[in-house]
Amino acid sequence: MEQVLFRHNRPGRVVTFKEYCDEGGFNALRKAISEMTPNEVQQAVIDSGLRGRGGAGFSTGRKWSFVPRDLPGPRWLICNCDEMEPGTYKDRVLLEHNPYSLIEGITLACYALGVRHAFIFIRRGYEKAANNLARGLMEAKEAGLLGQHILTSEFSVDIDLHLSAGRYICGEETALINALEGKRPNPRSKPPFPATKGLWGGPTVVNNVETLANVPAIIAKGPGWFKGLARNAEGAGMKLFCVSGAVQNRVCVELPIGTPLREIIDGPCGGMKPGTKFKACIPGGASTQFLTPEHLDVPMDYDTVAKVGSRLGSGAIIIFEEGCCLVAATLNLITFFARESCGWCTPCREGLPFVKEVLTRIEAGGGEERDIEILREHVKYLNYTFCALAPGAMAPLDGLLRHFEAELREHIVQHKCPFK
Repeated sequence: MEQVLFRHNRPGRVVTFKEYCDEGGFNALRKAISEMTPNEVQQAVIDSGLRGRGGAGFSTGRKWSFVPRDLPGPRWLICNCDEMEPGTYKDRVLLEHNPYSLIEGITLACYALGVRHAFIFIRRGYEKAANNLARGLMEAKEAGLLGQHILTSEFSVDIDLHLSAGRYICGEETALINALEGKRPNPRSKPPFPATKGLWGGPTVVNNVETLANVPAIIAKGPGWFKGLARNAEGAGMKLFCVSGAVQNRVCVELPIGTPLREIIDGPCGGMKPGTKFKACIPGGASTQFLTPEHLDVPMDYDTVAKVGSRLGSGAIIIFEEGCCLVAATLNLITFFARESCGWCTPCREGLPFVKEVLTRIEAGGGEERDIEILREHVKYLNYTFCALAPGAMAPLDGLLRHFEAELREHIVQHKCPFK
């Protein structure tokens, strides 16, 4: 199986700048600058079918195309490495082994967009990844691959590394922009969208680490090659899956988009833990709905997972075994989201603590029959917010109500958690 993002990885250490270059690193940048116009680079990314790997799954090339070409003043690119979704650690693994694919990908994106200044917004706590990036940026600049007149061309771009103070809300692109401007990280009302009015009022694109790190391979080998890596026609390229929970091997692995869930569990994960049986999983990080045993053969691509009522999201798969209380698991996730809410919107600020209170009461054995309908109503109410934090927080609760309502009722009828 051909690797894209992990092909430069060395066991137990970061790849060196020389090793990356010897294996074709920065050849895509050379090709773009010498043989392609910015519009051709953008079109190649559109044709590749690359979709945002941070959660939303929106077409990367189309997102770039929303940036107006005729507006005066600077435009900006921000790489979002504020990776704080529970269960998600793929960007950290990638950057701890190879920071250069991201640096090359950002530079290519800046070339396509006409950007002269980019930022990497990385969460505090990712010291090893941040150190690798700082060193990589310096090495690229010394080699003439970053900074002024890259490869003796007219193209120039600088990349700054910014350490986040570490809040989940900063993963939302407009909250991230506010944080980068030195403001309180509240989400902004949209429109205007960042593509037309973002950082310091200029056109801005915000992309995830994994998304941008795929761009060099697309330019080097072509969009058709990239699309062909997927297991099915609905997907394109490879995907990093980080799997945790009740499996024998908890891994971060690169697999073709469209690989069935069962193959991920039985293959690189080595199957379920001895003596356990699959009950459910969260397929794309904490803000996605549960999948059940009937979904084990679902191809893990954005459209197919959406059709069965969940999202591929970040590709962080959390496995739950029979005997695990999903009411308690959902409560744990809601507790995280309630703590990380910025408090800007009333439904989120007031609604999440209330949902947490109801679930706490049910889990402790004090739930009432009417609590189930109250929870169902709040799944709807919490969609009316500035950003996706509250709707994302409701996703596991929505999955619990759809697939495991009987488990909630069992808690209420027995006046205790039946799994304790």
